[in-house]
Amino acid sequence: MRHAKRGRKLGRDSAHRRAMLATMAGQVIQHGRIKTTGPKAKEIRGLVDRLITVAKKDDLHARRQAAAVLKDKTIVRKLFEDVAPDLDDRNSGYTRILKLGPRLGDGAEAVYLELVNYTIE
Repeated sequence: MRHAKRGRKLGRDSAHRRAMLATMAGQVIQHGRIKTTGPKAKEIRGLVDRLITVAKKDDLHARRQAAAVLKDKTIVRKLFEDVAPDLDDRNSGYTRILKLGPRLGDGAEAVYLELVNYTIE
């Protein structure tokens, strides 16, 4: 029984899962929207929301906390300079999940995970 066991395993070991989620969170911050599966999006959503909340503090400790997860200075810079100030008026709920239906290859639930201020260019 999985009582009090948070998070989804996503068919990966812990190191692979942590690396995948950090990479995908960075892609959401960098591009504003990614296409993925439903369970992955539900896991990434919490990570991105926490990173944006940390980035709204905008001090050295917050930058180091974000850099420990994201591992890429350019994405950390974009998070602090572009994404967090745009979402400063919100307290939470920085991302949304838009369902697209089943994926053609394997029938998995395909979704868009996007920032709420994302606009199609």
